Order: sequence, then C-alpha cells, then structure tokens
Amino acid sequence: MSERKVLNKYYPPDFDPAKIPKLKLPKDRQYVVRLMAPFNMRCKTCGEYIYKGKKFNARKETVQNELYMGLPIFRFYIKCTRCLAEITFKTDPENTDYAMEHGATRNFQAEKLIEEEEKRIQQEREDEELNNPMKVLENRTKDSKMEMEVLENLQELKELNQRQALVDFEGMIDRYRELEKREREREKEEDERETTEMLERVLVKRLRDSDSDSDREEQSSSQSKTSCADKPTDILTTDETDVQGASSGGVKRAKVESWEKSVGTLRGRGALSSLVVRKKPTATDKRPVTEEATVSPVSKTDSKTSTGDSTDAPKSSVSQNASSSLSLLGAYSDSDSNDSE
Repeated sequence: MSERKVLNKYYPPDFDPAKIPKLKLPKDRQYVVRLMAPFNMRCKTCGEYIYKGKKFNARKETVQNELYMGLPIFRFYIKCTRCLAEITFKTDPENTDYAMEHGATRNFQAEKLIEEEEKRIQQEREDEELNNPMKVLENRTKDSKMEMEVLENLQELKELNQRQALVDFEGMIDRYRELEKREREREKEEDERETTEMLERVLVKRLRDSDSDSDREEQSSSQSKTSCADKPTDILTTDETDVQGASSGGVKRAKVESWEKSVGTLRGRGALSSLVVRKKPTATDKRPVTEEATVSPVSKTDSKTSTGDSTDAPKSSVSQNASSSLSLLGAYSDSDSNDSE
C-alpha cells in the first residue's frame, strides 16, 4: 500500500543532475521584505518624522563589492509615508547597527557621534605613540596631571559631603518622632481625664437625682399615710377619741380650722342664736318643758365647754354647737306652731 504523502521522490538509474539547466539570476536582484524602521528618522523632502519600529514593505538587495569579514551588506529601500519619497539605508555589521544613506536624516544620534569621535581620537593617539617616544612621555605626564586634578576634585567633594554630614538628619527625624509620640500621649491622657471627669459628673448628678426622688417618695408616702389616717368622719368624733394622740389631734385641728374658714365658727352661742327667736314666756303657755328643753342644751353645752380639755375645745364646741343648733331649730319650729295655735 502506497503512502498518502510521498516524502521521497523517485530517481531513475540514468539520472544526471549535471544535465539539469541552471537558472541564472542577476547578482543585484531585489526581494520584497517586510521590516520595521531601525531608528528614528526625518524625511528630507517633506519633513515627516518616521519613528523607530514603523513597519514598511521594503525592497532588499545585496551591496556589491562590500563585505565585512566575509559578511555581505544589505541595502533597503522604503518610501516616506507622506510624500512617498524613496529612503535608503544599509546594514552596518561593524557597529551592529544600520547606516543611513540618503532620503532622510537620523535623529537622536549625538551619543553615537560622541562615541565615534572618542574612538577616532584614541586611534590617532595610538598612531602617534608608535612613531614618537617623546609623545608617549608627554601623554603620561598629562595623564598623571589629570589624575591629580581628579583626586583634588574628589577630595573637595568629600569635604563638602562631610560638612553636610554634620547635620544629623537621622537624629532630627528621631527627635521629631519622639516629640510627636509625647504629644500623642499627652492628648490621650487629656482625653482620658476629660472622660473620667464627665463620668464623675454624670454619676454625681444621678446620685442627686436619686436622692431627690427618694425624698419625694418619702414625702409622698408620709402624705399618703396622713391622708389615709384622716377620715371624713374625724370631725364628728368625740373628745375621748381626740385625746388618743397628739399627731392625730393636730391633723384634726387642721381639718377643723379649714372647715371653720369656709363655714364659720360654731364655738359660741351667738353664731346661731341670732337666727333663732326664742319664745317669750307667757302665763298661758301650757308646755314649759320645751323652754327647759331649749335652754338645757345650751347650758349643757356651756358646762361641757367650760369643763372640757383646752386642747380639744374647738372640736367639742363644734359638735356641741351642732347639737344645740338642731335643738334650737326644733324649738323654733315648736314655737311657731304654738303661736299659730
């Protein structure tokens, strides 16, 4: 079975490669290649700048009668991107670079020119020293003098550096950092002190508020107790209940006084006696008992008020006056009925 891709060709036994005709091509034949600009250049025709690395479709040819150590030199033809002017440059294997021929000028070539000038001067000096021994001595003295000048300049620079080195920048930075650290610590201490003072003030205020609240609660509890102890029927209590305690008696007196301020005192008989008209005694009165009844409560009340305790006089007089006033009103009603009869 034969192979799909034939890698080897068949050569007949009578094959003679010398009989194959050779294709003769010109030595300066040009090839179209794709390349990039090897350096920055400026077109002489229109002044267009062509930067390094710009791609071109260039023609390439071998330079005739120019070799460097057996290596051929190639020439390239490109066109300006703006005016289509032809620009040519060739390889420079000696300097591992490219050399501009015509159509443009190379930019940023100062360093290369300086290097070339230094090489030229060095080469001329070597040529002179080979033929003239006095020139060698002169060059040595010049070199020694140049070395002395360089050493002096170096010493001056060292002295200047030592003058500037007297300023301890590291020490200054350390001191500045130390001052910053102390300042931060001081601010921190002040903040802590202020916070503690504020907390103490708040605690004192809370304690004061709690004390005032407790005092108010105690006062309210005492008032509630006193109010609970006071009853509306305490006014009608007798003298025996009034003597039981000084505190309760004081409260009852306060109640009596407030009631007397609004209604009026009933200690004497003159308070209600003006409102009651007594019946004049007549010979035809058949009921003398009513007069005795009307007079007896007054006398009783007078005797009771005279014999009673001085501390409980207001309350007993109030109760007695109330009973006497009721009896007088009853007597007054009886007298009216008797008169009508």
